[in-house]
Amino acid sequence: MDLSVVFLGTGGSVPSARRATACVLVRMGGDRILFDCGEGSQRQMQRSTGLVQLNEIYLTHYHADHYLGLPGLLKTYDLQARERPLRIVGPRGLHGLFSVLGRIFGKLSYDVELVELAEGDAVRHDGFEVRCFEVEHRIRALGYAVVEDERPGRFDPEAATRLGVRPGPDFSRLQEGEPVKGSDGLVSPDQVMGAPRRGRKIVISGDTGPCEMTRVAAHEAELLVHDASFADEEVERAAETGHSTARQAAELAAEADVKLLSLVHISSRYDVRDVLAEAREAFPSAQAPRDFDLVEIPFPERGEPALIENGARAQAPA
Repeated sequence: MDLSVVFLGTGGSVPSARRATACVLVRMGGDRILFDCGEGSQRQMQRSTGLVQLNEIYLTHYHADHYLGLPGLLKTYDLQARERPLRIVGPRGLHGLFSVLGRIFGKLSYDVELVELAEGDAVRHDGFEVRCFEVEHRIRALGYAVVEDERPGRFDPEAATRLGVRPGPDFSRLQEGEPVKGSDGLVSPDQVMGAPRRGRKIVISGDTGPCEMTRVAAHEAELLVHDASFADEEVERAAETGHSTARQAAELAAEADVKLLSLVHISSRYDVRDVLAEAREAFPSAQAPRDFDLVEIPFPERGEPALIENGARAQAPA
């Protein structure tokens, strides 16, 4: 299953000429899932991936810089005669938000399913699930973990042959968990399959101070996308406003043993290079992606997660 993360909005609360507000697109197999939908999100898609027909949108919380792009996106889908339903997920209060936003986008030609989650809830998909966890912000807010199902272990064709299994369909049946006939009776999958392999994991914190729930959710994640609103000099303000410094995000990533850390929501008052330097003192491989960068996440046996600068535009449809 292909897995990649596209950064459509990496800036702080106020958009700048180079960075839009919060918006991250996860492409998991055939699923297209948006996390937060800041101002101009559909325009960011049009400038890179094309206007994606999303399966779901997850909102971390209800500060305006995380949802202002919704009315325009929903209305554009309507004007394009979208027919398939769209699920929108968020913490408690989502129905109240939409009772207000509905006055902007009006009646839609397709169904919108609103799902309110509480800490510990999960949304099941084919091959993975999206789990939510509570984070520490000024208002009720959730982080999300996209967790792939455990994969079967490696198949050993030589062991199967030694046990008298004929190559071909019987090899496939063993890999699918079905016993087959061998030279001395039935051969079970556990005789020819290695230990199950852990699925990949992406964690998106949304706006938050450094907190234990994020650390637990991000344990051994392939990618952690974390709030890094402030530099060291404003650590007290970060605490007051429910945000993190870049160094705090990096320390959490190191404690959680993640493979790659992407810092977002950095305030436009800073030179990003300076903030990133502080983070790298705690987590040397930390990155601060720009809009339209993407991270490719292969299966662990095929390599490490890698940031591709401007990758979303390079892969843009003709």
